[in-house]
Amino acid sequence: MIWIVKNLWLIPALPLFAAGIIAVNKQPARKLAAGLAIGSMALGFLLSLCAFAATLGHHGEGAFRETFSFNWIQFGGQWMSIGWVLDPLTAIMLMMVTFVGMLIFIFSVGYMAHDKNFMRFFNFLALFASGMLGVVIANNLFLLFVSWEIVGLTSYLLIGFWYHKPSAAAAAKKAFITTRIGDLGLLLGMVWLYAQTGTLNFYDGGKGCLEATALSQMLTHVTIGGLGVSTAIGLLIFLGAVGKSGQVPLHVWLPDAMEGPTPVSALIHAATMVAAGVFLVARVYPLMAAGAAPVEHGAPVTTALTVVTWIGAITAIFAATIAVAQNDIKRILAYSTVSQLGYMMMGLGVGGVAVGMFHLITHAFFKALLFLGSGSVIHGCHEEQDVRKMGGLKKYMPVTFVVYAIGMLALAGFPLFFSGFWSKDEILHHASHWSVSHVPFYLGCIGALFTAFYMTRQMGLVFFGSYRGHEKSGHSAHDHAHSSHSSESHSHDPHESPAVMTVPLIILAGFAILLGVIGTPAWPWFDAYLNGELAELHIKFSNLAASSGLMGASALIILTGITVGWILYGKRQRQTVGEKDVLETAQPFLFKLLENKYYVDEFYEATVIRFNAFAAWLCDFADKWIFGGAVLLVKYLTLGASWLYRLTDENVVNAGFDAGCGSIRGGGGILSRLHSGRVQTYLRIIGVALVALIIFLIWGRKA
Repeated sequence: MIWIVKNLWLIPALPLFAAGIIAVNKQPARKLAAGLAIGSMALGFLLSLCAFAATLGHHGEGAFRETFSFNWIQFGGQWMSIGWVLDPLTAIMLMMVTFVGMLIFIFSVGYMAHDKNFMRFFNFLALFASGMLGVVIANNLFLLFVSWEIVGLTSYLLIGFWYHKPSAAAAAKKAFITTRIGDLGLLLGMVWLYAQTGTLNFYDGGKGCLEATALSQMLTHVTIGGLGVSTAIGLLIFLGAVGKSGQVPLHVWLPDAMEGPTPVSALIHAATMVAAGVFLVARVYPLMAAGAAPVEHGAPVTTALTVVTWIGAITAIFAATIAVAQNDIKRILAYSTVSQLGYMMMGLGVGGVAVGMFHLITHAFFKALLFLGSGSVIHGCHEEQDVRKMGGLKKYMPVTFVVYAIGMLALAGFPLFFSGFWSKDEILHHASHWSVSHVPFYLGCIGALFTAFYMTRQMGLVFFGSYRGHEKSGHSAHDHAHSSHSSESHSHDPHESPAVMTVPLIILAGFAILLGVIGTPAWPWFDAYLNGELAELHIKFSNLAASSGLMGASALIILTGITVGWILYGKRQRQTVGEKDVLETAQPFLFKLLENKYYVDEFYEATVIRFNAFAAWLCDFADKWIFGGAVLLVKYLTLGASWLYRLTDENVVNAGFDAGCGSIRGGGGILSRLHSGRVQTYLRIIGVALVALIIFLIWGRKA
C-alpha cells in the first residue's frame, strides 16, 4: 500500500488541528490564526499533490483505487468500519479544495484585516475546510455524513458570522434548516443502504456497497410502485445533494448566504460546500447507474439519473433568469452559482462523472475568482454592494477589472480561450445526445444565453460608464467586513485592493484560462484520468471536427448574450442610481417577477412556513387544551376522589369507630363500678340477683 493512502487522514486533520489551536489562543493573535489556517491548507495541498501523483501512471488497469479502513464501533457481534479512499475523483477534489481554499484564506487576510473577530473567522474557515476535506476522502457513507454535517454547522456559523445583523442571523438559520431537509433524505438513504447491504463502506475488496455484489443484490428487491431499492436509495441520497448544492426546490438558502463575509461566499459557492452535493452524486454514481444497460455515448439511463438530469436542467434555467434582474453584486453571482450547479447535475445525468466533475473543477476556479473579485470591488467601493451605485471602476481598479473580466468570460463560456466554454460545451454536447429527451439540452442552451447576458450586464454596470457612488440614495450597503471604514463617507473615490487580495485573483484568473486545456475534444485528459485511461497527447482534429457544429452553435449563443448585454448595459450607461433598469422599462411585470425570484420565498412563506406555523399552533393548542386538559381533568378527579375519601373517613369510618369506642368505654365504666372491692356491695348484688332469680322462677311456673 502506498504511504499516502495510509496517511490521507492528515489532509483534513491539519486544518482541524489549526482550528483547535486557534480556538484556545487568546485574542488578538491574528498572525498566528492566519498563519495556522493558511499553513494547514498549504501542507494539505502538498499532500494532495502526493496523492494525485500516486494515481497517475495506471493506464489500462482501470481507475486507480486504494482504500484504508479500520474497525470503529461494534454493534453486538458486528463491527462498523470507517476509512478513506484514494482514487482519481478523490485526488482531483483534494487538489482543488486545498488550493482554492488556500487562496481564499490568503485573500481573507486582507479582506478581514480590520474585523475585531478576525481569529474567530479563521477558526471557522479552518473547521469548514476540514469538514469538506473529510467529505472528499471518506470511503464510508457514515464518515462522509459526519463530515457533511460539520460543513453544515460551520456554514451556519460563517453565514451568520456578523450575527449582530438580523439579516445575517436569519440567513444562517434559513441555510441550516433548509439543508437539514435534504440531509434527512441522506440519513434515511444511509440507514436503508446499511439495512440492504450490511455495510456503508463504498469499496471494500468486493464487499462494498458500491461494488457489484451489493448492487446486484439490491437490484433483486423492489419497493413501493415497483421502484427498485437501489433507485429509491439513490434518490434519497440525491435529496441530500439537492439541499447542499442548492437545487430546485431547496435552492432558497443559497442566495441569502451572501449575508456572510465575501470570502465565505467564495468558499461556500465555489470550491467547497455547494460542490459537496455534486461530489456526493459522483461518489455514489455506481448506485445511481445500477441496473442500466451500457450505452455507446454518454451516461447510462436510469430513473435516478433521469431525475438528476431534470432537476439540474430546471435549476440551470430557473436561476439564470433570476440573475438577470438582481442588483446586489454578490446575489447575481449567487444565482449564477445555483445555475452552474444545475449544469453540473445535468452533466452527471447525461454524460457521467467526468462531464459533471470537469465543470465542477473549472467552475471552482472562475467562480472563486468572481466572488473574491466582487469582494475586491466591495472593499474598493467602501462596502457598497449595489451595482447601481458603482460604474466606471475599471479606471479606479484596473487589476480587479482585468481579472474580473477573465472570470466573467470564463463563466459566460466565451469560445475557445476560457475553461468555462469547454466544460459547459461538453455538458451540452452530451445533453444533445441524451436518449430520453432533448429538452434539457434546449434548457441548457437558453441558460447559457442568459448567463452571458447577465454577466455582461454586471460588467457594464460595475466597470463601465461613470462612477455613481457619490450619489445619495436610500439603498444601504450590506457588507461590513471592515469596521474601520464604517465612518468613511461613500463620497470617497473607489480604490484598488492591496496585493494580498489581488495576487490570489491573478492566480485564479490564470487557472480560469488554462484549465480548459485538460478537457478539450482534442485532448480529453480529464475524462481519461478519471476513467483510468491513457489520454492521447497528439491533437485529434477528428474529435474537434465532430464537435464543431455544436461548438459553433454554443459560441453563437454566448456571443449573442454578450452582444445584447453590451448594447443594453455597456454602450447605454445608467446615469443615476434611481434610474429604472432597461429591462424594467421594457417589461416591468416580468422584471418585477424576476427581481422577486418568482416569489418562491413568498410562496413558501404562504404555504410551507404558514403550515408549519399552523402545525406548531395546533400542537401548542393540543398540548395546552387537550393533553393539558386531560391532565387537569385527572388532577381534579383525583382531588375530588381524595376529598370524598377524606369525608368518608372522617364522618363515617372515624365517627363510627369513635362511637363504638365510646359505647365500649361507657360499658366498661359501668362494669368498673361493680369491681369496687367491697364485700358488702358484692353481697347486695348477690342478694338482688337471688331475689330476681326467685321471682323469675315463680313467674315462670305461673305462666
